[in-house]
Amino acid sequence: MDVLITLSLNGLATGMLIFLLAAGLTLIFGLMDVLNFAHGGLFAWGAYSGTWLYATTGSFLIAIAGAIVTGLILGLLTERWIIKPVYGNHIQQILITLGLMLVLSELLKVVWGPNQLSASPPPYLAGSWELGNVIIIKYRVFIIAIGLLVFGIVQYVLKNTKIGLIVRAGVMDKEMVQSLGINIKRVFMFVFMVGAGMAALGGVMLGPYSGVIYAEMGLEFAILAFIVVVIGGMGSFPGSIMAAILVGLSGSFMAYYVPSLSLAVNMLLMAIVLIFRPQGLFGLRG
Repeated sequence: MDVLITLSLNGLATGMLIFLLAAGLTLIFGLMDVLNFAHGGLFAWGAYSGTWLYATTGSFLIAIAGAIVTGLILGLLTERWIIKPVYGNHIQQILITLGLMLVLSELLKVVWGPNQLSASPPPYLAGSWELGNVIIIKYRVFIIAIGLLVFGIVQYVLKNTKIGLIVRAGVMDKEMVQSLGINIKRVFMFVFMVGAGMAALGGVMLGPYSGVIYAEMGLEFAILAFIVVVIGGMGSFPGSIMAAILVGLSGSFMAYYVPSLSLAVNMLLMAIVLIFRPQGLFGLRG
């Protein structure tokens, strides 16, 4: 029983990290119909900028805020200069964002060097609690709390605010929204920036969780994020968090009980979902 609790907490923490990356991808991919393969690069830049800020200032809150700002700025530049010319053309989106992904990864090596950087949680989040024979790591509980908080805020904004209504209406019929005097392009730019900021938040949270960060981490986690988006359903925000938790838990349990399948289990999950429910667990048919 103690092992099950420990594995579940580890899986939930990993799932929430993937969710923070996949949530932004869900907004960009699902709502805006943009295939942004550079999303993992924004994730990696959030990790590096946040780790550097924490080492420089000694404040983890400043590190988180700085990483989010970095993501917002990179999201703005990416949407204006890279994505805007290729709206509506998925082939060009794939090629240009894959190229941007490589550029962002190499720029990390230019700015911070090619070697891995170590990262550690702040003192108040270090260590663990002991409940009987169960050891609960504080930082993993913090990650779970942040993931649930982000989900609640974004879900509330999408469902209960004017900007959320405009975004959802723009997805359904952007010409109609434009005819009402709303600059839908500016709204979608805002959505892209928010998605990039969430990716950067996931990156800065990952550093103390894994202990090290490296330039290629963006591509690795971007693959997991796309798997989550496909499993959860295109554009389904609740689907993204459920799929991320499923991916995190399956990876945690497989790594413990069947290590040889720990890398393949996510692809297997995606294949099963695509066979029996091609639109995803929470996606709408068509």
